[in-house]
Amino acid sequence: MKQIENGPQWRVTLKEAWPLCLSYIPIGLACGILLHTSGFNTILTGLVSIFVFSGGAQFMIAQMLTTTAPILTIVLMLFFLELRYALLGSSLAGYLKGQNNRFLFFFAISMNDENYAINYLKFVTDRNWTPKDALQVEHWSLLVWTIANVVGSLIGSAVSIDLTVVNFALTALFLYMIVMQLKTRLILLISVVAGVLSAVFMMLTKSTLGLVISTLIASFLGFMIEGYVKKRWPNSHLLYKIHDPSGQPEVDKEDIDI
Repeated sequence: MKQIENGPQWRVTLKEAWPLCLSYIPIGLACGILLHTSGFNTILTGLVSIFVFSGGAQFMIAQMLTTTAPILTIVLMLFFLELRYALLGSSLAGYLKGQNNRFLFFFAISMNDENYAINYLKFVTDRNWTPKDALQVEHWSLLVWTIANVVGSLIGSAVSIDLTVVNFALTALFLYMIVMQLKTRLILLISVVAGVLSAVFMMLTKSTLGLVISTLIASFLGFMIEGYVKKRWPNSHLLYKIHDPSGQPEVDKEDIDI
């Protein structure tokens, strides 16, 4: 095993991942309880924790199953929810050059938002950080998350929980995700539009498939408006940061010529 000044490499990667692992324990317990409440047994909870490994996705699965949403709708919503990992993974591609397909497969399926943030920061700031180190960080977080989910499922089998709590848990989770993404006035506008479209299409389709339709329309609309505004009015108030007292438009790194 690789040795460095601070001890075995597994201990170094665990030290980097440990704060994240600790934060996963309460959330993982809650997720396991909700999955059990929505019909998952302990084995299925463990499997979905490993193969999905996304708190937002697993909470969404629990909520949509309790509302008897069609499987196709659940799969489509998972696809669009997890599509962001294609962008996250592409930003790490330069640090993973030379790795075989087997390594890349296991790296991809065990990556999530939090361990991505840790690994990206380490790749940028530490020249000694290797793809194998990054994979160990992912597996530490995956291990703790899965254990927390399984323990939560066992707790759920011993404790009776009202199913309505699933709806509130998912609502709170996605409200948090929206707030964290509200950087510009344009994003705020599209968020409101998406909410209105969701209500309209769910009433029209009388199913959660309306969420998929509204997501596609709102995303396409936001993309088109952003491109048009940046081209015609680069200093538009729509591009201003919401919490920026200087009142300057947000500038993407891609727009900066070095």
